[in-house]
Amino acid sequence: MDATALKAMQAPLKETYRGDAAQALITLRARGSIDDQSIACKVETGRALAVAGLHPATGGSGLELCSGDMLLEALVACAGVTLKAVATALEFRLGAATVEAEGDLDFRGTLGVAKDAPVGFRTIRLNFNLDTDEPQERIDSLIKLTERYCVVFQTINSKPELTVSGRA
Repeated sequence: MDATALKAMQAPLKETYRGDAAQALITLRARGSIDDQSIACKVETGRALAVAGLHPATGGSGLELCSGDMLLEALVACAGVTLKAVATALEFRLGAATVEAEGDLDFRGTLGVAKDAPVGFRTIRLNFNLDTDEPQERIDSLIKLTERYCVVFQTINSKPELTVSGRA
């Protein structure tokens, strides 16, 4: 896809959203069911069933997906798609590209071993390796715009309002 095709595809959506902001508000959903045989959650992805379990550092077998890995994978996926869309819109000369995310966890927090250890990632690093001959200022602009428009990155970065509920 080139910049013209991307802009043509998005133009009617942008016009609709400018005219009626409510049309741009979409609720995405995820659903999972708790496995009755093991410590696992079966998540319906829309394409397949993903089974998440404990990370080996918390006693898991390593056979199931780790939700921390899934978070980083979602970040990589979103950042990669966003990078490609922005590069296309900017007519940025981009050959091969890879996106890597890594995050540091202290499992003492997750296991309740140390109250001063946080539960969750302490740091997350997102890195792009680009095959391009573009000047550094264009690369910097591409990365800045990718960061700005990446939904998963911005969600993690801005800490959305969260609610938790339960019922029988």
